[in-house]
Amino acid sequence: MEDLIESILDYVRSDYTDYAIMINGEWGSGKTYFWNNQIKKKIETLKLNGRRFTTIYMSLYGISNLEEISKKIFMETSQLMNRNLRKYMDAHGQTTIPEYAKTGIDMANFFGSATSGNRVDYEEFFSTDDKVLCFDDLERANVDVIDILGYINNFVEHDHIKTIIICNEKELSTKIKNSNLKMKTFIATYLLDKQGELNKADKPMVEKIQEKIEHVFDKAIDYERIKEKLIGETFEYAPQFDYIINGILMRYEPNRELIRFLRENTELIISTFKKSGTRNLRILKHALNDFSKIFEEVNKLYPNTNNRIMQTMLIFTIAVSFEIKAGKITKEKFKNIQDNEEYKSILVSSRVLMDNRQFYIKEFDGNYYYNFKADYRFFKFIEYYVRTRIFDMKIFKADMEAINESPKSKKVPAYKKILVEEYWKLQDDKFTETVEETLEEVKSGELELIDIVKLFEYFIYFSKSNLISNDVKTLKTIFLNGMNLSSLHSKYCPNVDEELSKVVIRDENEYSYEEMKEILERFEELNEQLLEKEYKEKADEIFRCIPMKMEQFYERFDKECTNIPILKYYDSFQIFQRVSCASNEDIVAIKEKLVKRAKENPEVTEEEMENLRKVKRIMDEYISGKDTTIKVVLLREFSKELGEIVEPKNSDGENISSENIEGENNIGNYNDTGEPQI
Repeated sequence: MEDLIESILDYVRSDYTDYAIMINGEWGSGKTYFWNNQIKKKIETLKLNGRRFTTIYMSLYGISNLEEISKKIFMETSQLMNRNLRKYMDAHGQTTIPEYAKTGIDMANFFGSATSGNRVDYEEFFSTDDKVLCFDDLERANVDVIDILGYINNFVEHDHIKTIIICNEKELSTKIKNSNLKMKTFIATYLLDKQGELNKADKPMVEKIQEKIEHVFDKAIDYERIKEKLIGETFEYAPQFDYIINGILMRYEPNRELIRFLRENTELIISTFKKSGTRNLRILKHALNDFSKIFEEVNKLYPNTNNRIMQTMLIFTIAVSFEIKAGKITKEKFKNIQDNEEYKSILVSSRVLMDNRQFYIKEFDGNYYYNFKADYRFFKFIEYYVRTRIFDMKIFKADMEAINESPKSKKVPAYKKILVEEYWKLQDDKFTETVEETLEEVKSGELELIDIVKLFEYFIYFSKSNLISNDVKTLKTIFLNGMNLSSLHSKYCPNVDEELSKVVIRDENEYSYEEMKEILERFEELNEQLLEKEYKEKADEIFRCIPMKMEQFYERFDKECTNIPILKYYDSFQIFQRVSCASNEDIVAIKEKLVKRAKENPEVTEEEMENLRKVKRIMDEYISGKDTTIKVVLLREFSKELGEIVEPKNSDGENISSENIEGENNIGNYNDTGEPQI
């Protein structure tokens, strides 16, 4: 790095130059930091003919025309013309004019309210041999790069001003090649068609178009030509990350506890940064800013958190930031992992069962936590914060409560040592004990149904590897019986594929598929039964709100019943009884909700058809022969609407009679007034 600095200073010290120099480096690698903290300061200590050099820095980011560059140069050099402005900057330690202030000064000069009353020192203003121009972010300008370089060439060739250009040539090349690509493709296709080359099969169409674009529009050639004329030397910037990262940490000096922790773990920060495989210091800055928020909240609410946990949080914050923000993965990669236990479960399955579908998580863990042992390696609140920019206090507290749970209450069940923990690290006698305890847990049916299925794949592996004496046939019997018992208390599993992918149920060409097949089929049957049980319980809870808790009924029906056939799972006569006992206003509201739902979700209503027909038949039986009242009229309208839903029309527009419904003559009991009883 010292050699690079000295080479740049040699260029500045040269008596005569008619070329600029370029500093090339990746985005976020610290090029601008290098200019501000090393090059600029050293240039301004140099003297030429008794005068110190003055640096003039301009970022071309977002510049849309050459006039804007001229304005920027004027605003940067205006401090040389206006003594009042210079005095203010000296008094306040300002070395550059903020962009916001430039806008204000520019407008003040325009309206004539910022004149200094001092004469311009033209000798100083016209002097160019003590000025050094620095143009940064060349590839981020919205002006054609050829035009910008031609503009800069005026200063270099005619005025012999020392000029330094900072850019990322890799991105610049991509930008030149991809600019106006649609227009270029259209014109290239048109030219090929006119030349009769479009339909020839001598080479692929894409290749033809690409060659024509390069022939007609290749600005890369123009760039190389003007670069050869303008740029005398190009220096590759290879940053000293240790130095720069230590400089970045200085911004946290006001927070004594945080800076002490960061200084103690500087090597951890540098190591994690290097493991990211990028040179993007900008992402590291953002990650450390995020960690400062995390550190503050943990210290405030959970001050006794273990130092090892804080170190792991630091690693994880930096690692996830790079993985997401550097575009190495999509934001969805970690989204479905809910907690540290699930993260570890994926790791175990990927290592034992060679689950390539979870290859990324295994690589992530192996890369960033290499030689760093920690029980907690995944923090959902941090992942969520980095991914969404929302610090969710509910997720944060759930994570921290799990982390700070007392060791006595954290006894890990045997089955979790297989599904979640790295069981291969157990001593042989402990492994045997864990297997036996897990089998007892399976036999008792106390585990969740989905966990028993996942465990079975591990036990196949143990059996085939001769780690246990049980054969697959015996294991299958144990697990099927355990599944039957488990189904009595388990919850329905809605994301079966996702859960099973964590342990990779192998395909038909692999040895365990046949052994798994019967277990999977039984699981699907039991899981479907659990879904029906869940729907029946939900239906009972929701319909019991009629007629006394109508607001609760409406809220739950809208939120929970839009996409599930809830009417299929509640007795048809009970539905009629409750609807008919509701107020007239609520009868209308319930009818409208059912009609709207039938129109918006016909596939859901299709599953409810049998029960809806029964409700209509019971309703028709009830209102038949009744004196006309408002309620009878409303129920008749209700029945009519149900008819339009459940009774198809024939070609003559007549209803096709619905089939006889079992129990249609046994429609329930009524009180003395003829009202149904609930």
